[in-house]
Amino acid sequence: MTIDELPAPSPDPVREAAAYQASLLAALGDDDPAEAQAAAPAAIRALLVEAGPDLRTRPEPGQWSVLECIGHIVDGELVVSGRYRWIIAHDTPEIVGYDQALWVDRLRHRDDDPADLLALFEALRHANLMLWARFGATHGDRIGMHRERGPESYDLTFRLAAGHDRVHLEQARRALAQLRARVRHQGP
Repeated sequence: MTIDELPAPSPDPVREAAAYQASLLAALGDDDPAEAQAAAPAAIRALLVEAGPDLRTRPEPGQWSVLECIGHIVDGELVVSGRYRWIIAHDTPEIVGYDQALWVDRLRHRDDDPADLLALFEALRHANLMLWARFGATHGDRIGMHRERGPESYDLTFRLAAGHDRVHLEQARRALAQLRARVRHQGP
């Protein structure tokens, strides 16, 4: 993979909030967000198997490994779990953002046990899908006030989470392809 084949980086979630939201929604497209979210654990499991011994290897300095991308997806699910519940239970709660790069680095996702990450993700995702099944149709228009992006409804937050999975699963696949292309190019 050459530098020309690499996609442009995702919009910054803070400085380019509207573009960031649009990129996540574009990744979801017209697909049902609950179905997309339900498919994510199997996609993560398959990616872990595909990455094999390359799971923790960064394609380039400063880029996330497959495991770090997965760790970020899990962090996102953990954070959004609270957001969903605040939006449902409180009237226009403040929604706090987080620095994804700090979380991946300081929580040392590169050192995580992949099975533990997957188990945590599956438990959180299951609980969040059950919450959506109970409240999505009746509470979808409830709003949280995101510190960086402004008002976000439960429905929008749920859709963004589905797109987030797809964006970062694709990032992990690109990282693996880039790493393997570099190794092939360098030879034994």
